[in-house]
Amino acid sequence: MDEFSLIHRYFNRAELTSNTTGVNLGIGDDCAVVAVEPGRQLVQSIDTHVSGVHFPASAPPNLIAYRALAAALSDLAAMGGKPHSFYLALTLPRADQVWLEGFSTGLSELAVKAGVVLAGGDTTRGPLTISIMVQGTVPAGGALVRSGARIGDDIYVSGTLGDAAAGLKYALAGQVPDSVGDDREAWLLERFYKPSARLQLGQWLQQSGATSAIDISDGLLADLGHILESSEAGASLDLEQIPRSAAFQAVIEPELHNHLSLSGGEDFELCFTLPSDLELQFPDFCQVTKVGRIIKAEGIIDQATGEPVQSRGYRHF
Repeated sequence: MDEFSLIHRYFNRAELTSNTTGVNLGIGDDCAVVAVEPGRQLVQSIDTHVSGVHFPASAPPNLIAYRALAAALSDLAAMGGKPHSFYLALTLPRADQVWLEGFSTGLSELAVKAGVVLAGGDTTRGPLTISIMVQGTVPAGGALVRSGARIGDDIYVSGTLGDAAAGLKYALAGQVPDSVGDDREAWLLERFYKPSARLQLGQWLQQSGATSAIDISDGLLADLGHILESSEAGASLDLEQIPRSAAFQAVIEPELHNHLSLSGGEDFELCFTLPSDLELQFPDFCQVTKVGRIIKAEGIIDQATGEPVQSRGYRHF
């Protein structure tokens, strides 16, 4: 199967390319042609996932695809972006038709759910590597950024933290959600392979006065640290309020709760700030928990003790 047959068979499919978001010309030409509504701007991001680094080499292809697209869409959520389109660069050791069918099925599942279309990309031969560039739109000048947090703002997180890190050990053992009988392990594996890109929440925050946001890919402490550095501020965290799932608490030793939920990474939840005097009724898109406050200081301190909370989080190098 040559490159063009591969693209036509597995990626030029209706679930991925239905033109509903302003892609005037997609797969089949040298470039895509896209339209953006008047008064809106594009927000764009790219993520790369390498076999053996970001996912187990033996993982099912549908779950690899879902996870890669969800991670990319999470960046749009953090900016308050409405999904528009995405591009896929896929490096494959060989053209395995069974693997490709599973991969395109997983990609389609989330693309339909998120309302985003595949506008183009590239395929080549080499070690299994997946790069996804996502595009979304925001009102002109209205993107959520890391530098907007202000002294006195409250700090919130969505969902529960530490689940992906807890699920990783099962994924490394070759398990997948449908293969285990333990509901807790299945839940944690689902959270690892199928993270929830909080797109609805991000758009709601963009419209509701949030001052900053970031997605939690490297752990809460590391990613909140990016907000603090950009906003030239510090944070006081109430560690007792860090939200953890029942499955996480059941399988993870208590002495590891703080480490994994604060530094485990790849939950792809949102950390965001809101003015403390802003009275809002959060929608029921997902769980939202207040975990601290922006303060005039450097770094992150434990609200209970006043001591610094330190973590490197995940680093690629």
